[in-house]
Amino acid sequence: MKIVLFYHSLLSDWNHGNAHFLRGIVQELKVRGHQVEVFEPENGWSLQNLVSEYGQEKLKELQQYYPGLKTNFYAPPSLNLDFVLRDADLVLVHEWNEHELVRQIGQHRTRNHYKLLFHDTHHRAVTEKKSMAAYDLTNYDGVLAFGEVIRNIYLQEQWTQKAWTWHEAADTSVFYPHTKTELEGDLVWIGNWGDEERTAELHEFLINPVKELGLKAKIYGVRYPEHALKSLAEAGIEYGGWLPNYKAPEEFAKYKVTVHVPRRPYVEALPGIPTIRPFEALSCGIPLITAPWEDAEHLFTPGEDFLVAQNGEEMKKHLQTILTDKNQATELVNKGLNTIQQRHTCAHRVNELEKVCAELGIAATKIYGNKNEETVYAK
Repeated sequence: MKIVLFYHSLLSDWNHGNAHFLRGIVQELKVRGHQVEVFEPENGWSLQNLVSEYGQEKLKELQQYYPGLKTNFYAPPSLNLDFVLRDADLVLVHEWNEHELVRQIGQHRTRNHYKLLFHDTHHRAVTEKKSMAAYDLTNYDGVLAFGEVIRNIYLQEQWTQKAWTWHEAADTSVFYPHTKTELEGDLVWIGNWGDEERTAELHEFLINPVKELGLKAKIYGVRYPEHALKSLAEAGIEYGGWLPNYKAPEEFAKYKVTVHVPRRPYVEALPGIPTIRPFEALSCGIPLITAPWEDAEHLFTPGEDFLVAQNGEEMKKHLQTILTDKNQATELVNKGLNTIQQRHTCAHRVNELEKVCAELGIAATKIYGNKNEETVYAK
């Protein structure tokens, strides 16, 4: 298939978590022989921040982890859809795109034969419903939603006639267990502050337990306000700033445990959506402890793949267990890693996407090439 994707950024993951999953999907599609083109707006805020703070060298470094990964930049007023979508079989448009571009691509679809899907990977269907309702999906073939609750919203609000649940997953070509050499500390956490969507939770489940247990810890991320940096300093936590996502596996290998602290909208309104961080941590073979979230779609086995702390005191107990009981830590790692490898890799998600393509009527020879469906899904 020729697949064209419109996303905010493929090259930059500066405060842009969608790049994590997108990179893995693009590479997996290419491995299977699909022709993939990604388009992102020139001067996008994520890439601009990355380059202004860290320079062009980080874009060269990206190629070491994702050989051949490339994107196409466009200026919205001069985007020629007839040219960029010529011979396309499938087009994916991400929900971070401007409303007008989403509408224009939908209009273009009415004069062409490719299949067109809208891809939603955020909580705005709940938190910014008016803005999401303003997207004109009339001429789209459906929506890929990264959780069942988001899928149901699109159908209930009649924003689309068809929708499929398409969870994020780990890119195991980059996220895999690295050999542990010399440990640098007890706990590492990788994540942005969160626009005050989880401030209390970060104190309860991360900062305070580290401080009270006297752990050696390091935190990576961007957009940390002064009060957050002050709290980290008072807890004795080292702040590492932005970390390229492809470097996370190397950092996980230097520490004994990590934690997941979901943002409040996911806990309160979007059960079943863990975001991509737990997938990546488990895929790297590091013990994971999470703050409460409801695994409504049974993606994992809580208590076996990872431990769940209902409050700060439980977090401290779980941390002490992992740091002192090597056998339990190893059992947790093995179970979590197995779950990822059996169910939650980018290869699994491409399998799911190819099934959607078949349902939409794209020819099997274009989807699977010379391989039959059973051979692909046995992967």
